[in-house]
Amino acid sequence: MIGLISDVHGNAPALEAVLDSLDGMGVEQIVCLGDVAGYYSEVNACCAMLRARQVPTIMGNHDWYLGSGASCERSRSANDCLDYQRRVIEPDHLEWLRRLPRDMQVSGLRLIHGGWRDPLEEYLVPSDAYFEALDGTFFASGHLHVQYVWKGGQVTYCNPGAVGQPRDGDARAAFATWDGTEFSLHRVPYDVDRTAAAMQAAGFSEYYYENLYAGARIGGTLSRRPVD
Repeated sequence: MIGLISDVHGNAPALEAVLDSLDGMGVEQIVCLGDVAGYYSEVNACCAMLRARQVPTIMGNHDWYLGSGASCERSRSANDCLDYQRRVIEPDHLEWLRRLPRDMQVSGLRLIHGGWRDPLEEYLVPSDAYFEALDGTFFASGHLHVQYVWKGGQVTYCNPGAVGQPRDGDARAAFATWDGTEFSLHRVPYDVDRTAAAMQAAGFSEYYYENLYAGARIGGTLSRRPVD
């Protein structure tokens, strides 16, 4: 069984809770679908946890922003958080983020952060037409921060949701598992107060983390799955 995590976003307490849950399930391997960086203040701790476990990790758009010096054109708050992370990230962790691959295949499961049309920024909308141009049967990506499973005619797709910033109205950290034929979705509570305290200590106002208590994006809005 493989554990699938995505969109950690510097939220160390959420990552700890998810890794503990996956350990309890006895998964054989954990794979991260990107965005270790961005938003919350403990990017070094998150990099260290994944690297210590040798978790195969795909590059997400926030990882690319941080590593390249680029900004996020959609969000001033995201850029504020990235500016902070650029000041504090350890050079070895920054170099690790820069070297992350854009996609991956593990045991027949095809993985990417955004989508196969744009590995970093695409919000994938699954359909039979979308996947007919791709080889494979099982696919997973992150980026949306909403977990769901979609089954088409010949393809099954999973978005495991976000570890560090769920946006579907459920504040619990999200992740998924894959047993080789079926995806399962999971949620686990974590100590949001610890994340909030770390953000306060880093100099951020409540605006940047109050959304975590509601399972929403910064500013309080929710995201929806793109298919029924």
